[in-house]
Amino acid sequence: MRAMVFDGDAPRLALRDVPVPKPAAGQVRIATEACGVCRTDLHVVDGDLTEPRLPLIPGHEIVGRVHQVGPKVEGLEAGQRVGVPWLGHTCGKCPYCRSGHENLCDAPGFTGYTINGGYAEYCVADSDFVFPLSEKADPVSLAPLLCAGLIGYRSYKLAGKPQRLGIYGFGAAAHILCQIARYQGVEVYAFTRDGDDAAQEFARTLGAVWAGGSSEPSPAFLDAAIIFAPVGVLVPASLKAVRKGGRVICAGIHMSDIPSFPYADLWEERSIMSVANLTRKDGQEFFPVAEAAGVKTETTPYPLEKANEALDDLRNGRVQGAAVLEM
Repeated sequence: MRAMVFDGDAPRLALRDVPVPKPAAGQVRIATEACGVCRTDLHVVDGDLTEPRLPLIPGHEIVGRVHQVGPKVEGLEAGQRVGVPWLGHTCGKCPYCRSGHENLCDAPGFTGYTINGGYAEYCVADSDFVFPLSEKADPVSLAPLLCAGLIGYRSYKLAGKPQRLGIYGFGAAAHILCQIARYQGVEVYAFTRDGDDAAQEFARTLGAVWAGGSSEPSPAFLDAAIIFAPVGVLVPASLKAVRKGGRVICAGIHMSDIPSFPYADLWEERSIMSVANLTRKDGQEFFPVAEAAGVKTETTPYPLEKANEALDDLRNGRVQGAAVLEM
């Protein structure tokens, strides 16, 4: 099969012919239809995440159809459309798994990082960690939901129940979450790269009541702010934007160093929280909400062999919405 492979020597992937993987007990083999290109993939190939299993096939926003069912698999059948997210395996035994916090598992496996992912014509996945998906939807449009959507939704839950929500960094996750928040009657304030008029107009078309540069002050105090951009300086900036008791949620798996800030900006019961991975429960909750909200993803498709181009476009802010590899 064809696959884009990362060897760790440089932030580039190589197109190779590799063996088709065989599903072990409890696994399914999936014929990939589409795979989203996530900022986490950039962190892997750029060396920000330092422990990938090499050589590695990246990609963790996988949409495909079950091609072969391994032994001891129940509830899935050949031909069924499924999605594979970032969290690909947990131990099921550690205190976090036993207490409903499997996203913090002590011995996890991550798709496209420690488990080969979806930048390939086929992949294998633990059957307990795949989600049944709509048979009618376009697979390219579904792919961003598997991480951008799920992490955005988990971040949104941790933000409490805001009436005014600030979103810093208006990319794949933000454009999905904006639609859900507006569906639920929340005012969305979008903070983009300074001078990015296209992103600001995009946010307004999705229902944001205000959109401006990230260095601009918020026109109103926010109940919560979610930071999708991996930029540490946005933490103190967003603290200034939230009201007393407000929450700042750092949604990325990697962020540049957070500069010092005065305690007064944190005082009055403001809080900062990071988001780590996701749980299967998040998916069980998210997909019905996304369907009810009528979420429509904005995507730019690329063929598999153009994965490096997709990563470059994402790295340089040339993608509106989400980049997706299409098989």
